Amino acid sequence: MNGWAGHLIVVPILLPLIASAIMLLLDERQRRAKNAISLVTHVALLGVAVTLMVQTVQLGFSGNSATRVYLIGDWAAPYGIVLVADWLSSLMLLLASILGLASFIYAVARWDRAGPRFQVLHLLQMMGLNGAFLTGDLFNLFVFFEILLAASYGLMLHGSGTKRVTIGMHYVAINVATSLLFLIGVGLIYGIAGTLNMADLATIILGTRGTELTLLQSGFAVLGLAFLIKAGMWPVGFWLPKTYAAAVPPAAALFSILSKVGIYALLRVYLLLFTSEVGWPANFGGEWLLYGGIATLIYGTLGVLAARTLSRVAGYCVIISSGTLLGTIGASDGAVLGGALFYLVSSTLGIGAFYLLLELVERRETESSVRTIVEPVFEDEYTGARPEENADEVRIVIPATIAILGGGFMFCALLLSGLPPLSGFIAKFAIIHGLLNLEPTIAPAIGLLVALMIISGMATLVATTRAGIDLLWTPSDRPPPPLRLAEAVPVGLLLLVCLGLMVFAGPTMRYMERTGVSLQDRQGYINAVLGADRRTTEPRTALP
Repeated sequence: MNGWAGHLIVVPILLPLIASAIMLLLDERQRRAKNAISLVTHVALLGVAVTLMVQTVQLGFSGNSATRVYLIGDWAAPYGIVLVADWLSSLMLLLASILGLASFIYAVARWDRAGPRFQVLHLLQMMGLNGAFLTGDLFNLFVFFEILLAASYGLMLHGSGTKRVTIGMHYVAINVATSLLFLIGVGLIYGIAGTLNMADLATIILGTRGTELTLLQSGFAVLGLAFLIKAGMWPVGFWLPKTYAAAVPPAAALFSILSKVGIYALLRVYLLLFTSEVGWPANFGGEWLLYGGIATLIYGTLGVLAARTLSRVAGYCVIISSGTLLGTIGASDGAVLGGALFYLVSSTLGIGAFYLLLELVERRETESSVRTIVEPVFEDEYTGARPEENADEVRIVIPATIAILGGGFMFCALLLSGLPPLSGFIAKFAIIHGLLNLEPTIAPAIGLLVALMIISGMATLVATTRAGIDLLWTPSDRPPPPLRLAEAVPVGLLLLVCLGLMVFAGPTMRYMERTGVSLQDRQGYINAVLGADRRTTEPRTALP
């Protein structure tokens, strides 16, 4: 694809980088200008993501290869840096763009004033996410991991406060250790294979045997552990519920996709490189994912029942989502990827909306922590006004607050519980139907996985119903808090997308199934990346 359309692949990385650099030149008092630049950037990212997905669909259903490669610096793979846009990366870009736009609009109502550099950190987080979804080699996956983690450290500490800083330090320590594991795994793989380009690795390991194969497996095992920590698998995901509960709502909503970065990395590496053709044991690592997913589901189910705050309930919903995806990937070996991807999108959007909504629901009972701002460390970061003092900028109050909050809360509860007819039910039904039709090699474990998927949904319904009765449907002397338009719109946007997933479940599922097929087409991915011509993004003819 030549012309301007061929350069769209790099835009999701360059655009937030340039916009954040410009905003660093502006003083913190120029908040309106920063918000305007950031809003335009987020809308542009959403437009680019939609365009890339449309291009993917047009190429894929026309019989051509939908995998497009962008050569950075016009250096051919595997020597240069390559960006790859295919079915999966286009889907994840669109998901991140929707979630990023919604969380930023919500933050404009008040939370962007809780600390300095919020807009810059938010865009750098988007840059790291987009780069991780587009990169075609493991080293740059590590680089973009570090970018999104560095931005998440700032977003985690946004708003200050003793509790947030304490938990934030734990979060930083855990992720630094994860980055070290990632780097060790990458070093082992490069030491044996001499390359980190994923397509090139898929060809080189064909001839790897003996001790070198053992060392290569060790490198991938260490790398997989880093991915699993990010995905929140038990027991290495113990940190997630408490950490996300401490973050400010717009940051927590954006964090709901961070665990899916680990899932994405597992899908990309596991299905591309772990195959019996290269001497791996049958279903190498699959049982670890299956039983790890089952343990994660048990942990998430018990946690969601024991949680006494909505923010903790949302954190354990992230754990349940990760456990469901990990168990499905490990059990099916790619057979039910369509349903798993549908569930990934639906659960991420639902949890993101839930994080935004729960702060509005709990605001009636407790004063928001944004009203007690700790003095900033640097003088140039102080704007001279507390967040609530400038709230008139977006103070468009919506009537019938309790009705709107109650309706949105019920929608989120049904969505996360997987009850019909919403998209959460459709996704779980597709997964369970696919799992029950697999070869009965590990039937007891698959039966347990299916049972836990159903039980976890019921537990989520119990926990959210209990919280809804306490916070929304119990008479209270306190008046409902004012609901601003900038707070209601992003929640409505995310729930509207989930409603669209339900209404257009047929086309959506066809896209997800086509994505699953492309993930198992190893040779197609290899040919597209290693066969990409210089000075163009069009793939050459297939390699011999």
